[in-house]
Amino acid sequence: MITVTRSIKWRMALWLLISVLGLGALLMLEAWQSSRQAAERAFDAQLAAAALTISEAVQWRDGVPEVIIPPAALQILATSSEERVFYAVLDADGRQLSSNWPQSPVPEALQTRLGESRSTDPVVVDQSSANGRLRLYGREVSSAGWVDQQPVQVWVGHTLSGREQLSGALFRQAVSRFLAMVVLAGVLMALTIRYVLAPLRRLRHQLRLRDADDMRPLEAQVPREIRELAETLNHLFARQRQGREDLLRFTADASHQLKTPLAGLQTTSELALRSDDPARWREALDQVHDSAARTSRLAGQLLSLARLRHIQGDSRQTPLELTALVREVALDWAGREQARHHDLGLEPLPPSPVMVVAEDWALRELLGNLLDNALHYTPAGSHISLKMYCEGNEVCLAVQDDGPGVAAEALERLSQPFERGGRQDTEGSGLGLAIVETIAQRLGGRIRITNQVPTGLSVALWLPGDRMAKEQG
Repeated sequence: MITVTRSIKWRMALWLLISVLGLGALLMLEAWQSSRQAAERAFDAQLAAAALTISEAVQWRDGVPEVIIPPAALQILATSSEERVFYAVLDADGRQLSSNWPQSPVPEALQTRLGESRSTDPVVVDQSSANGRLRLYGREVSSAGWVDQQPVQVWVGHTLSGREQLSGALFRQAVSRFLAMVVLAGVLMALTIRYVLAPLRRLRHQLRLRDADDMRPLEAQVPREIRELAETLNHLFARQRQGREDLLRFTADASHQLKTPLAGLQTTSELALRSDDPARWREALDQVHDSAARTSRLAGQLLSLARLRHIQGDSRQTPLELTALVREVALDWAGREQARHHDLGLEPLPPSPVMVVAEDWALRELLGNLLDNALHYTPAGSHISLKMYCEGNEVCLAVQDDGPGVAAEALERLSQPFERGGRQDTEGSGLGLAIVETIAQRLGGRIRITNQVPTGLSVALWLPGDRMAKEQG
């Protein structure tokens, strides 16, 4: 059952979008911090330049300070943001030499802090005032006089509106660039996804155009990531092609095998109908009976093989006591008519019970076909033995005979349907070992067919350890 989930395209787009948004959030945070820092540096540089210009205008004449604020200082502080600008020049005792502050321009703590620092280190702080938040910049300079030299403090400041406007403008520019980048990246991402998924579309188109019976390998150029998928499809097509060929060959062989006895039945019945001799009728009826029995057996084996090849799963496989099953099968076949002219025996079984996980009917069918093959393909008087033994973590079921055996080149073909090892002098159908091979595959085991020394044939089924468990105690 196929369950449809979100497409690969949307998954890639979603994860890329999440990645872009996460990275974008970090970039926006960094852009906001950078915008504020750039605005701070720009306006602090203005304050520093204005303070330096004012400090150069401070002069002492006869112990009387003279401060003339140069227009250049005010021009430096003037911006388009219309923020309020303040300045103050204080002597060493904190007296105002010049100021446009209406009251207490600089807190004493800041004056003390600037006085305790080195003269080359300015003080830059944000300060609350009646006019709102201010940015203060203070530096201490030595003024040259005719008689003495005394330090003075120069303080300049302005409101923060200009900084906020500048940082906001810088941040909006960064956001606009980022959004433009996201849109461009989205377009490129959509084109990239379409380009990357193009091999899948071509592969899908090629598969849709195929006929139902077209099992040829795929011919397409695919990227390395899709190579395994393409190779898997080719393997699937190869197995389907092989299965189709096997089915066609099986159907043709089955038709031929059924046609022969049916043609014989028709010929025998036609000859009997032309005769008025009751004895001839009796002979014809015996032939019809024998041919019908062989045809019925062939049809039964065909049904068994088809049933085994179409059974799915192992839901009916249960633990079975294998020793008792083998004993029952041997006793059953020993009493049948086919075994009357053969020496059919059962080798000593393991002393303790052996449990396997399988279907009862499947194991009986397997052993029955092995014994039936041995009875059909060995001459009267041959010795046939059924063996069961454990070796390591495996259990083996084997049927051995001392018949003529099979040519070495035909051993590998014996498990194919209608393969009779070159023997045409018997009534066998050539399906027995094919059924055995199918059951072995279903049980996860393996079949081993070997010639005996000096003569004879051995067919053994080996079941793996995960199918076997010995009872304890």
